[in-house]
Amino acid sequence: MKMIIKNNGSALLIAVFAIALMSMLTIGIVEMHTEEVQLMQNQVNAAEALAVAEAGLNDAFAQIRASSSWTPGGSYVNKSFPGYGTYTVTYEGLLPDPNITSVGTTSLGFSARVKADITIGNSSPYIIRIDSLRIN
Repeated sequence: MKMIIKNNGSALLIAVFAIALMSMLTIGIVEMHTEEVQLMQNQVNAAEALAVAEAGLNDAFAQIRASSSWTPGGSYVNKSFPGYGTYTVTYEGLLPDPNITSVGTTSLGFSARVKADITIGNSSPYIIRIDSLRIN
């Protein structure tokens, strides 16, 4: 008499398990890459906001070089930096050692702040020495 061993369904069960395992592995890898892409995009947006803030600081420096008594007034509140966002510049302190702060905001809402403690020279064109620079 011969014994017949039946393995009905065991191959199907192994195949389903292998497919489920591969699917979970694939989903995990895709989620990791999606998170890395988002982190990279956040870093790019933060760098863009910093560049906008630095543009505001450089704009203020250009105005100071033209006239050492310059203060930003209302014209430097949400001033447009075309294609990238806006910046707001504030001026604190007294000549010749004021502090200039520029806050840049991108079109996506990311923001960065740059503050410079400067010393302004005595004659035109007014030389600007940055004594300290703080970012964010």
